[in-house]
Parts: sequence; C-alpha cells; structure tokens
Amino acid sequence: MTTIDPTPTSLPAALAEPMVPVRRSWIALIFAANLGVWMAFFTPIQVLLPQQVERIAPLDKEAMLAVVTGIGALAAVLANPLAGALSDRTCLRIGGREFGRRHVWTAGGAVLGALALVLLARQDTIAGVTLGWVAAQVCFNAMLASLTAAIPDRVPVAQRGGVSGWVGIPQALGLVVGAVLVTAVVSGTTAGYAAIAVAVLLLSLPFALLTADDPLPRAHRPALRWRALAASMWISPRRHPDFAWAWITRFLVQIGNALGTLYLLYFLTDGVRHPDPEGALLVLILLYTVGMMLTAVVAGRLSDRSGRRKVFVITSGVIMAVAALLLAVAPVWSMAVAAALLLGAGYGVYLSVDAALITEVLPRATDRAKDLGVINIANSAPQVLGPAISAPIVVHLGGYPTLYAATAAVTLLGSALVLKIRSVR
Repeated sequence: MTTIDPTPTSLPAALAEPMVPVRRSWIALIFAANLGVWMAFFTPIQVLLPQQVERIAPLDKEAMLAVVTGIGALAAVLANPLAGALSDRTCLRIGGREFGRRHVWTAGGAVLGALALVLLARQDTIAGVTLGWVAAQVCFNAMLASLTAAIPDRVPVAQRGGVSGWVGIPQALGLVVGAVLVTAVVSGTTAGYAAIAVAVLLLSLPFALLTADDPLPRAHRPALRWRALAASMWISPRRHPDFAWAWITRFLVQIGNALGTLYLLYFLTDGVRHPDPEGALLVLILLYTVGMMLTAVVAGRLSDRSGRRKVFVITSGVIMAVAALLLAVAPVWSMAVAAALLLGAGYGVYLSVDAALITEVLPRATDRAKDLGVINIANSAPQVLGPAISAPIVVHLGGYPTLYAATAAVTLLGSALVLKIRSVR
C-alpha cells in the first residue's frame, strides 16, 4: 500500500489519501484527456509514421520505422519520470492565486505536443521525422505523467479498479478514433498530423481547465536537487519489493504488446497478404477496441468489489497469450479477426486491474507522479526494445509465426509474475 511520511492530520489535500469518490463528470473529463493523449501516441505509431517512413525509405521501411519509434520511445523513457518528479514539486502562484501541481503539465504538454505534431508532418527525411517524433514524445509523456498521477491523487482505493478501466479504454479507443480521423475524415499524412493535434487540444484542455487540482504548499515541496532527483529514479527492490515486481510484470507484458503490434500493418501486407492492409488494420483495431471495452470497466469493478487484483492479471495474460498463438499458428485473416477480439478482451482486463494494483504499491505519497513515471518506463522501454527484438525475428529468425510465439511466451511470463506481489491480493 502507499505509505505517507507525515502524520495524516498534517497532510495537505495534495498529499492526503483520497477518501471521497470521484463523480461521473470527473471520470468523463479524464477519459477525454486520456483519449487525446493516446490518439497522439498510437495514431502516428500505427498509421502516420509507417506511411511517412515508407514514403521516405520504401526499400528499408522496417528498419527505419524501428529507428524512429525506438529513439522516440527512449525519449519517453527519460521524459516521463522526470516530468513526474517535477510535477510532484510544482508550486505555482500567479497574481496571488495558487494553482495545483498537475494541470499545468497536462495543458502545457498538450499545447506543445500539438505543435510538435504539426512540425513532424513537414519532415521529409528520417532524421527530421525522428527529431519531430522525439519532441512529440517528450511533450505527451509530460502530459501523461500528470494524468496518470490523477488516479492516486483523487480516486479512493475502493474505486480505482473501475476508474482505471475507464481510463484504460482510451488506449485502444484513441487508436480507433485516430485511425478513422486520418483515413476516413482527412486524407494525407500532413492533414492527419494536423487533425490529431487539434483533437489533442479539444479533448485534453477541458480536464485541465474544469477540474480541481490541489496546490502543494511550499512547506511540503521536496527539495529540487538534480543529483538527488536523478538518484530518486532508482527505487530499491529490497526496500520496496512489491513495487519492483509490479514494474517487472508491467515491463514483460508491454514487451509482449510491443512485439505483437509494431509490425501489424506490415504483417497484414506481407504475412496475411490482405488486398487492403490499411482497411484490414482498421477492422482489427475496431475489434480489439470492442473486446477491450467489453472487459475493462467490468473487470475493474469486479476487482474493486472482491478486493482481489492478481487473479485478474493472470487471467488476462492467458487470454492475450492465446490470441498471439492464434497468429503464430495460422497467419490468415480469419485468425487475425479472432485474435484481435481476444487480445482486446485480455488487455482490457489487464489495464484496468494492473493500473489499480500499481497505485497500491507506490512507495511515497509525496512522489506519486515520479514513481508512476518510473512505472511508465515499463510502458515506454519496450517500445525501444521491441523494434530491436522484433526486426531480427521477422527478417532472420522465422518471420511472423516466431514473432507471435515469442509474444505469447513473454506475455504469459509477465502476468504470472504478479504472484510475487505480497501486499495486494
């Protein structure tokens, strides 16, 4: 469980354990904000960047896409916990009025990230695309750090599974909405990036402008010393073993996710040989999202009511592994359809329950955003390692069947390791 250093009576609202359930309006606004940020993450990765890279380097598209996404993910690994740590220390006063420590990062990340997407659209070299994507990743990860911290900041433990389910849905829905936006509503890579930039602003800014954000009194602000800040990114597995196992579980499952999704468009083109791979990709994304929406909130609420998290995480891993094995055994369109629905259902359970579980093993209330930023390294680092692992598998070690078999094995191992966590049932 989250530990708090001062006595409960001395804690300001920004650091106190939340006790009042959040309202539906708050859930709707954070849902929209997460929809915006995940549209900004996944639509470029799945649709716009592959198109842009293929136009620039058609004969080496797999390797170049791996370079762009890998370096971008490395930037995310560094930016997310750093932005979270700075958010934990933010004390903003303008004109005698105190502002909270999270929303300025949400709004700033959205505005600057939208600008980065517009600039990214204008690039016509791999180096330019890489730099543009790095800038976007830094901005949107700063935004994500503040949004992720909103759950332990404002949602009571008994409500976190259900709320995490709602917050998790945009990870798939954002790609669906984004894909429809850049394929059916607008045409062309430049227009696609611009549309995503506008969507991010419209969806994310209302949460920052319309919801409460408790200010952090300066007396409770941790000192900002860069050497100490860098050292704080290491959270001792000996002192906090449950946090360490939660990180490893998330890392392995996301490695499996990265292996299974990075080359999905190319899999449909070269493995399944679908006559319309971009249209087929949209169908699979829709099915994946349907599966996820059917399970995420329901599983989160069941987890809240039962007080159990680990059994749901293990079940989700089994379901996702089965989905990956279907693609490994029979890389045909009918199996891809079934796998997409199963994968979405499993990932929906995983996202809602694992997110709630993680908030219960955070070491300190004063470092929530930073610690969740460290957890988010387990989300971002696989995007760096995924291309480095999957590209050799596809090109030299058996192609897509081997890739999806590896996906199943890693996902199953990651979900099983949740049993090592002791403080959560």
